[in-house]
Amino acid sequence: MPEGDTVFLAGRTLERAMAGQRLYRTEFRHPALATADLRGQRVSEVRTVGKHIFTRFSAGLSLHSHLRMDGSWQVLRPGGRWRAPAHHARVILAGDTAEAVGFRLHDLELLPTEAESRLVGHLGPDLLDPQWTSEHVRTAAGALAAAPERELGLALLDQRIMAGIGNLYKVEICFLLGVSPWTPVSDVDPERVVSLARKLLLANAWRHEQSTTGELARGRRNWVYERGRHGCFRCGGRVRIATQGAGVHGRPTWFCPRCQPGPCPDR
Repeated sequence: MPEGDTVFLAGRTLERAMAGQRLYRTEFRHPALATADLRGQRVSEVRTVGKHIFTRFSAGLSLHSHLRMDGSWQVLRPGGRWRAPAHHARVILAGDTAEAVGFRLHDLELLPTEAESRLVGHLGPDLLDPQWTSEHVRTAAGALAAAPERELGLALLDQRIMAGIGNLYKVEICFLLGVSPWTPVSDVDPERVVSLARKLLLANAWRHEQSTTGELARGRRNWVYERGRHGCFRCGGRVRIATQGAGVHGRPTWFCPRCQPGPCPDR
């Protein structure tokens, strides 16, 4: 599933292209929205909250979309060539000078803009909220500390604590903290965790490359994430991989036993 910075960038790209556009064509290839018609509406803005995108329209409606594992938005000039097969298109929003096409969007809903909180009100603070304050830090840190025995890696993926972290940042945050992902939350400083998470997402929010090392060259962007064949970027030692979480919630988790002491699964 995309990280919060990927969704943020998708939202900003949509907004730059579509904000102010009056729609002359709208098409929804989704059963629940098959009869929806937004022609004549103007796109007012695009807002992201964690991994959720809200495209807002002048009539006080919002189109909610979630990329899940394989969804995407493409913006292009009207009549431009789509980068994905037409049968994967779920939404077409066409204005005078720009067109937005949503592919493989599984979660789509039109709702009053004032009701957006129904879909995201349960989430913790959005790590890329432009209005971020120290109060957001305290709120997220308090929610993180509320379950002190929980494995840190699992807590980081809980969007109810803070919104925007996916598996890549989970793995890399644990590395930068110098602890195993299976370390209990009680062993880390919650405010430091939150501040580090926001710092990493902010660093990558305006580019497609995601780097936690500060380097953008391929193969040098991450400390341990997906480095099972290459070794730890810091010490060069072997990077282990194990599943964290049960069932459908299980995620492959990379870690360096040398740089990240603490509990971990048996070999």
